[in-house]
Amino acid sequence: MKYTDSHCHLDFDELPTNAVNLIQQCADADIHQIIVPSIAPNNWQKVLSLPEKHNRDNCKIYCCLGIHPWFLNDLNSAHLTALSSTVATNRNKLIAIGEAGIDIVIAKQQDNLTKQTLFFQHQVELAKEVYLPIIVHHRRSHQYILPILNKEKPERSGIIHAFSGSYQQAKHYVDLGFKLGIGGTITYPRAEKTIKAVKKLPLESLVLETDAPAMPLHGFQGEANSPLQLLNVFKALVAIREESAETIATQLEHNIQSLFRLS
Repeated sequence: MKYTDSHCHLDFDELPTNAVNLIQQCADADIHQIIVPSIAPNNWQKVLSLPEKHNRDNCKIYCCLGIHPWFLNDLNSAHLTALSSTVATNRNKLIAIGEAGIDIVIAKQQDNLTKQTLFFQHQVELAKEVYLPIIVHHRRSHQYILPILNKEKPERSGIIHAFSGSYQQAKHYVDLGFKLGIGGTITYPRAEKTIKAVKKLPLESLVLETDAPAMPLHGFQGEANSPLQLLNVFKALVAIREESAETIATQLEHNIQSLFRLS
């Protein structure tokens, strides 16, 4: 069985081992694809450089460019223009726009919901313009994100990163063609609502992710997460689904290939 980590910040220094060793360990664990979203203009070039530096036949890295809602304080409309320009220049190196989204916890802390919405709207429109999927960050913000996606209906859809919510919320995204990123959340017994949703949703709507080095799994709190934990996320998913491990793994890979059209 092969696995894809659909969301891993491989460029972050907090990862528990250096990139060369980590990618070899992933390859040895049959994690053959790692998708790396960017978070802000200051890490776009680092993300873009990862495939050239670290790709290998049995573990390939794919890039996304975007602006995360946590990092907007020092940004303005010129950075959105720069994003569009950088995406256009590097279109053949990208498989998605993102990580983009709306985060209500941060919006309350920084009083910037309007700005978050503007940046998210721009990135959804950009994804449509360059015909790429979009990686969507959410936190307590389904009510703000869904109207934008419903209005724009990005043709290539994308992934709702680190999905956490009810079956009804998930179904809205699935009906728009989006996949749901399933990560460490389902390893926490308290995440009953999300676990019930993931158990009930069509397998065709799910993809695996770690969000490493963030989002440690249950039992690993306080430690930097790793893409190697993808296998434990997979085991947790198998435990709550009725299909066999082989069926789940095969379908998850098909979901990734159909969404991103990877070579």
